[in-house]
Amino acid sequence: MKPDLDSPQQIKTFVDAFYADMLKDRQLAPIFLDVAAIDLAKHLPLIRSYWEKLLLGSRDYQRHTMNIHRAVHAKRPLTAQDFKRWLNLFTETVDKRFAGSYAERAKAVAAQIASNMEKAVSTVGN
Repeated sequence: MKPDLDSPQQIKTFVDAFYADMLKDRQLAPIFLDVAAIDLAKHLPLIRSYWEKLLLGSRDYQRHTMNIHRAVHAKRPLTAQDFKRWLNLFTETVDKRFAGSYAERAKAVAAQIASNMEKAVSTVGN
């Protein structure tokens, strides 16, 4: 039986697996590594905290994600295909490793995030 995304440890396992897969992806890896130039040692704890906030109600994450993604979009436009690929990888990672109500909520929230981000960055410069 697969675990659910119902604890900080399970969220850490998910985020680490998702980024391991994403940073090997030919479409998305250059965006994260070359354009955004993320420092994984700093970025992964922030992403874990973000998902702990969204799934578990933690109050530790206080950054504004939309502005961060708008800045990346200004350097290299993010496309509908980029958001679709991100969401597909996210969903695949969840489905491969997790099951339960928190896992289902994570996928639903991720779909909403992808949609909102795509809409928000498309208004940059307009």
